[in-house]
Amino acid sequence: MRAIGFAPVAAALLLGGCTVGPSYRGPPTQAGATNTAFVRAGGVPTRAAPPVARWWTTLQDPELDRLVALAVAGSPDVQEAEARLRSSRAVLAQQAAGLLPTTGFSGAYVRTRNLTSLLGGGSGSGGGGGGGMNLYALGLDASWEADIFGGQRRAIEGARAAAQGSQASLADVLVSLSAEVAQAYVGLRDAQQRLALTQRDLDAESRLVDLYNLRRRAGTASDLDLERIANQVDTTRATLAPLRAEVDVQLDRLSVLAGRPPGALDGELGSAAPGAPPAPPAQVAIGDPVAMLRRRPDIVVAERRLAQQTAAIGQAVAAQFPQVRLLGEVGFASLSPGTLFNGNNFSYIVAPILQWTPWDFGRNRARIAQARAGRDEAEAQYRAAVLAALQDAESSLAQYGEARNAVLDLARTRDSAERVYTMTQLRLRGGTADTTDVLDADTRRIQAELSYEQGLAQLTQYYVTLQKSLGLGWSAD
Repeated sequence: MRAIGFAPVAAALLLGGCTVGPSYRGPPTQAGATNTAFVRAGGVPTRAAPPVARWWTTLQDPELDRLVALAVAGSPDVQEAEARLRSSRAVLAQQAAGLLPTTGFSGAYVRTRNLTSLLGGGSGSGGGGGGGMNLYALGLDASWEADIFGGQRRAIEGARAAAQGSQASLADVLVSLSAEVAQAYVGLRDAQQRLALTQRDLDAESRLVDLYNLRRRAGTASDLDLERIANQVDTTRATLAPLRAEVDVQLDRLSVLAGRPPGALDGELGSAAPGAPPAPPAQVAIGDPVAMLRRRPDIVVAERRLAQQTAAIGQAVAAQFPQVRLLGEVGFASLSPGTLFNGNNFSYIVAPILQWTPWDFGRNRARIAQARAGRDEAEAQYRAAVLAALQDAESSLAQYGEARNAVLDLARTRDSAERVYTMTQLRLRGGTADTTDVLDADTRRIQAELSYEQGLAQLTQYYVTLQKSLGLGWSAD
């Protein structure tokens, strides 16, 4: 068969082919995924604006902004996710190339001593003595499989979904990384501030012990009074060591998140006068559940896996039908290099090949059943991921709202302790209170401030958790 005669047949096979198997129509509708508002958002002051992708900038802490940038640039987790994305894109390119012919170039030189006698005598033009002969050949070969039933197109569809899933996985790493950096930073500043406030409290209690010692010598205080305040000093001092350890733990955590060894950020963040933990904004933009599910990378990963598994069914179904492959080769062969490209030495081969295994004793039916089960599993995983995301967001909203109420109560307690301290100082000046009363009020004031700052840091931690649950921390850029 001549190549020009087979071309219309191959084109007709390709153009007349179909794509078998189910076509992906999008993810299934999940209960709760179409809600226009979050159920637990009542206690959270919100504003009507789209959520900020770089949410940590709303905390208005330049040091945190710098740490997140360092982590994104140096985190091994980000680099690993980027490598997986490049790999999946290469697989997609490989699958797309499967629709095109495979070509190759060949060249050969053959030296034989028996070819002359087989041809009926005579000397080869390039041969030596003893009936030897040389053969020179150059050729171009190609093979192409007509994707009549769409198996290759389904493979491309699945590879494209896998590549998009890898891209969403990278976004998911960025979401988790930005949240971890913020949590570690808030934890560091909280531990540092509690350490400073506890040291202030210890100093005040130590001065109180000194005063009780003086009063005991003067006979106005008992040994029990002194022992009670001394015990309080020991209890407060015992809390310093865990706080110092917590500072070191968070410093090491931040260093590792930024792709650096532990201790690398001690000089920058372990200063003697650290800043306070950043406070969340007065109002939060949370959007709605539909936008949240569309934005969360883990939901995109689950949805793309469902699309990939749906395409795998089409690949398995297409394997049931005949496969048509076209093999061809053109080239020149001659006994002399000088006459290699003469027209008489040109040759070509065209070979259409039909392959079909209709009786495989159920092997392919089993592969189709396996692909369908994989698709059903992916759909169940998608539904579970949606429910988990909705629960995550609703729980984060509830925690943030209640923590905000708790901080308001702690603020009132702090303000009350401040007023008591101020009034006790006035009484001291008026002669109706002594120094012991002032030191005791100062201790209570410091403890109230410590509780408030700790509650405020916890509120910021819940704010970070809320942003993570909303799928923020990355952008399409």
